[in-house]
Amino acid sequence: MDATRGIGTFVVWDYVVFAGMLLISAVIGIYYAFAGGGQQTSKDFLMGGRRMTAVPVALSLTASFMSAVTVLGTPSEVYRFGAIFSIFAITYFFVVAISAEVFLPVFYKLGITSTYEYLELRFNKVVRLCGTVLFIVQTILYTGIVIYAPALALNQVTGFDLWGAVVATGVVCTFYCTLGGLKAVIWTDVFQVGIMVAGFASVIIQATVIQGGISTILNDCYNGGRLNFWNFDPNPLQRHTFWTIIIGGTFTWTSIYGVNQSQVQRYISCKSRFQAKMSLYINLLGLWAILACSVLCGLALYSRYHDCDPWTAKKVSAPDQLMPYLVLDILQDFPGLPGLFVACAYSGTLSTVSSSINALAAVTVEDLIKPHFRSLSERSLSWISQGMSVLFGALCIGMAALASLMGALLQAALSIFGMVGGPLLGLFALGILVPFANSIGALVGLMAGFAVSLWVGIGAQLYPPLPERTMPLSLETYGCNSTYNVTNWVTTTEMPFSTSAFPVHNVGRTPLMDNWYSLSYLYFSTLGTLVTVFMGMLISLPTGGRKQNLDHRFLLTKEDFLSNFDIFKKKKHIVSYNSHPVEDGGTDNPAFNHIELNFPDQSGKMSGTHL
Repeated sequence: MDATRGIGTFVVWDYVVFAGMLLISAVIGIYYAFAGGGQQTSKDFLMGGRRMTAVPVALSLTASFMSAVTVLGTPSEVYRFGAIFSIFAITYFFVVAISAEVFLPVFYKLGITSTYEYLELRFNKVVRLCGTVLFIVQTILYTGIVIYAPALALNQVTGFDLWGAVVATGVVCTFYCTLGGLKAVIWTDVFQVGIMVAGFASVIIQATVIQGGISTILNDCYNGGRLNFWNFDPNPLQRHTFWTIIIGGTFTWTSIYGVNQSQVQRYISCKSRFQAKMSLYINLLGLWAILACSVLCGLALYSRYHDCDPWTAKKVSAPDQLMPYLVLDILQDFPGLPGLFVACAYSGTLSTVSSSINALAAVTVEDLIKPHFRSLSERSLSWISQGMSVLFGALCIGMAALASLMGALLQAALSIFGMVGGPLLGLFALGILVPFANSIGALVGLMAGFAVSLWVGIGAQLYPPLPERTMPLSLETYGCNSTYNVTNWVTTTEMPFSTSAFPVHNVGRTPLMDNWYSLSYLYFSTLGTLVTVFMGMLISLPTGGRKQNLDHRFLLTKEDFLSNFDIFKKKKHIVSYNSHPVEDGGTDNPAFNHIELNFPDQSGKMSGTHL
């Protein structure tokens, strides 16, 4: 490769493509603000009126969690640590199955707007408030990273204006969320998935052409040890192994897919439960496609720079910038295509931020405003929802300014999700799967889980794990015919990849740091979930958890699973849960029901939980 030839820069066409993407997103928002009579009620605004079908919702779910963190982070992850990241394909399958079969049935049959309403129905107001507050904090933090990170990476490589990009993204997002509500969020996401795939495809195709075919790319990667799919080391301290990705990844992502408001809100907005499940399973295909694209991009990245790593050669200052660097390197002869890639990274951002804003608005209105101001009309609630969207949009841009002070990206994002998402997932799992859990157990469990995951998470930020735990593969610079050809062999051990904003250097490593704080970041969530569930069960049993009188709609029952096969029966079996009063104790066969049936007289009461 000819390294003397410079790297391209942004030209007018690239800005045109990027601006076009923002413009179309804004237009979709305007369209949904006025189409079909506009946003009459807060339900229209927050849930698309529960009339969505599976495919757009599926694409929208895919878009939200394929943020710019994925577009820029995953390829550089593969470049530095190898293709073991692709084991996430198996993880995604488990995550989608758990979400669709465990969490979705319960949320859908209750017909709730905010997942945290469930916590009040199942436990009490305090638990609901805790859940809501944790969610709001987590989402604003995460959204700040998502807006800022791509802006920074793209700015340092392409000279794309940093704060211009941040503010533009934030404003456009807030604009179409405020005007169009959930429908606009879903349809802009569909458009943005298209852009993301196009951006990835242009990079992969051009890289394949330049490198001389897929086989060359795979050969380079094989020789560089990048095709490390099988690493069955059960040690939970290794950053990515088969087990950390399958077990830890499943917990981390289920906390996003199963119980995160911005996801649940979408699949609840489907017409029917069947459409909602379909949307999750179709979204699985989208997740696989985007994972495949980003892993291929990472391999192409390695193949292109296997003998001259731009990061070690100080051409880029952080691994997140490798992808934009590659784009300007190979697509410089095609004006407009680098712009398409930047639009691709930003579509990821826009889709994530818009779903976060909409979810934050929904949670605030449903959990913090409705319970306290009962008298508000639907019209004014709709206005309040829009006001909330504006407010949270502004807050997220503010967070982006704060994120500019934080460290490396992909992991910071995932560890925030792990630290907060894990305990929340444990809370919902307690509610749905453990019939004898009560509100005291839930609260204590949540606090314990949160404390443990914060302890590990913050410890890992302060004392980053050693390179033999993270196992970065070697990067070489012997092929750089540049002025500073210092040594032939520079490995990354000289620059340990710190995930932290403020590492404490040169402390004697204690066993606590080497074992406890070096836990793979994917296990933060697992730890939080398990601690929450165990503590919740332990505390619930002595505090009268078995005596409570529960409506079985709040739990996962056998009927929920068996009703998957209703499609093969006649349609009339789908019983609406509201069609009979709860007191009618004969509607379910008691033999299959381990929850106390609400008999009108106390004498006929079955004893709960004794199977």
